[in-house]
Amino acid sequence: MKEELEDEYLATFKKTVAMHEVFLQRLAAHPVFRGDAHLRVFLEYEQDLCAKPRGRMDLIGGLMRSMTTTTDEIYLGATVRDVNDFFEQETTFLQEYYSHLKEAVAKVDRMTTKHKEVADAHIRLSSCITQLATREQPPTERFLTRAAETFDKCRKIEGRMASDQDLKLADTLRYYMRDAHAAKAVLVRRLRCLAAYEAANRNLEKARAKNKDVHAAEQAQADACAKFEQLSARAREELLDFRTRRVAAFRKSLLDLAELEIKHARSQQELFRKSLQVLKECQ
Repeated sequence: MKEELEDEYLATFKKTVAMHEVFLQRLAAHPVFRGDAHLRVFLEYEQDLCAKPRGRMDLIGGLMRSMTTTTDEIYLGATVRDVNDFFEQETTFLQEYYSHLKEAVAKVDRMTTKHKEVADAHIRLSSCITQLATREQPPTERFLTRAAETFDKCRKIEGRMASDQDLKLADTLRYYMRDAHAAKAVLVRRLRCLAAYEAANRNLEKARAKNKDVHAAEQAQADACAKFEQLSARAREELLDFRTRRVAAFRKSLLDLAELEIKHARSQQELFRKSLQVLKECQ
């Protein structure tokens, strides 16, 4: 049980460190955040940082923001016409891409759970065979004891394999599913700016028609235009970076997973070979 808890803690620790490392590397390489004073304090501060725990209102606020984003995505997508082909194609792609990632994460999570259940089944087999060995004669007892040890060792390999699949595949898919959701949110914010820009244009036309508050309407229209263009430029950079970054990340994760799968398969093959040899000697 101690070894099992240590393996589980090590797997959780590796997942946490890996995801934090990816996140911090992204922040450090980002053209805006890498110069942020708060990030520098977070990375270099030598004393304890007091982190305020998330309260109930913070959780409710996050839920409300998520609902607002989803509502805006539906409403703005139906009422605001985006004339830019790049962003229109990215919106269509991200909607489909996010749904595929969400489905893939659910399937990989089920696969990892079943793999862990296989490892747990090896524990039960080892325990039952060990109990059976105590009721047999010495030759049979030695044979069953060796068999129980084989299942216990196989359980460790299966557990490590499941942990590596969770770390290299499931976490990578889950990370980029959330990243795709963030990219969709950027496009929603851009549509908000576009809607505000179009409203400012209509207000300017009305002001000119009435010849009233024209200067204020022109200033509001200029501000809305500048904000929209600035956000569009930043969104284009982020989306292009997301395109290249996810391909590199998936390639690295799949290569690492393949190498680990080969390593575990060789370990399992060597375990079975030695176990068969030992069991033949016990006969």
